[in-house]
Amino acid sequence: MKSIVTISREFGSGGREIGRLLAKELDVPFYDKELLEIASKESGICEELFVKHDESYTNSFLFSLVMGSYPVSADGRINPDLPLNHKIFLAQFDTIRRLGDQGPCVIVGRCADYVLRDHPNAVNFFLTGDMADKKARILGRYDIEKDKAEDFIRKTDKRRASYYNYYTDQKWGSAPNFDLCLNTSKTGIEGAVKLMMDYIAIKEERSSD
Repeated sequence: MKSIVTISREFGSGGREIGRLLAKELDVPFYDKELLEIASKESGICEELFVKHDESYTNSFLFSLVMGSYPVSADGRINPDLPLNHKIFLAQFDTIRRLGDQGPCVIVGRCADYVLRDHPNAVNFFLTGDMADKKARILGRYDIEKDKAEDFIRKTDKRRASYYNYYTDQKWGSAPNFDLCLNTSKTGIEGAVKLMMDYIAIKEERSSD
């Protein structure tokens, strides 16, 4: 196993659960909210700010970043005058790149598919699901009124899409950006993990030919 797996997901599709199970099956590190803590420690920015700005934003900034046109200070570091949300994104960007360089792992969300898009071992998945199943999943985990669940899901997905579209030059959830898109309502949690493992095995076998 040499793949760095990224999982983008609709809210309620089971991305965190699937990612954790997949990492366990592959025996590799798993990063979701954990990534925020790591980025906070490495950047010196308090973790509460990472949580506040998590997958939300206040121009495609990441595209200019990877093209080398973002503002830097005289000593080559990120310009301290950048807006806070950009500083936070850059800290996450650097952390994701470093984690990918360290070796196989599973990373959920936070534009990881785009950050690692040129990494030879990146495998990118997108998870979707039927609204009824997504509602049932979040109602079991969040203190939210049943009649407000669908609106909560749509607003969360809109926030994630806005974040992704803002910081990249791609469209959130667009199939060509991913190796494989799965409807977890059709596969179930364990079925999704199995399909992802099978895909990873196939891709690694073909890359070694």
